[in-house]
Order: sequence, then C-alpha cells, then structure tokens
Amino acid sequence: MEKKILEILRKVRDPEIPIDIVSLGLIYGIRVEKDIAYVDMTLTVPACPAKQFFAEHIKEKILENFSDLKDVIVEFVFEPPWTKERISEEGKRHLRRLGWDI
Repeated sequence: MEKKILEILRKVRDPEIPIDIVSLGLIYGIRVEKDIAYVDMTLTVPACPAKQFFAEHIKEKILENFSDLKDVIVEFVFEPPWTKERISEEGKRHLRRLGWDI
C-alpha cells in the first residue's frame, strides 16, 4: 500500500516549485499501521507557509483513494535537512526545461 500511496502523492504539486512533492524529494517515508497512514515529509525551508496546505492536500488525496483508511497523519521532519540534491533526476530535467538552473 505504501508504494500506491507514493504514486498518489505524485499528484500533489508544490505551490511554488512546478513539480510534485515526491519528485521534489519532500517525502521521507510512508507507513501504514492498521487503518492509519503516516507520511513523513519535510519542507524546502522549515518556515514554509505551505505547511498546512500540504498536510490538508495530502490527507485529502490519500483518503479519497483508499477508503479502507480512517486517517492520514502528516508528520513534518527536518532531519536530514532538504537540499536540492533530493530532487529526482526526472524532476531536475523538468525544472531545467522550464529554465531553472539546477
């Protein structure tokens, strides 16, 4: 189920960087215990104003695709810190096509 959840999270886009949160390297882990999904996520900066947006959007996307889950808990973690090296190669190619210097 964790791999399927990861694929669903590819539909969640960062509001400022034009790629999904998985390709951006923001998802650090997913686990399902009983009927609750836990998503470990970081942010590009700890004081990111989109924190609540991410938590709500992730919960909504997962619950609409997995009716057997009762809840989704997004846990924000900052170790190890996010760096641009966490962006997938596919994500880097996409950003370069858009003119980003990465």
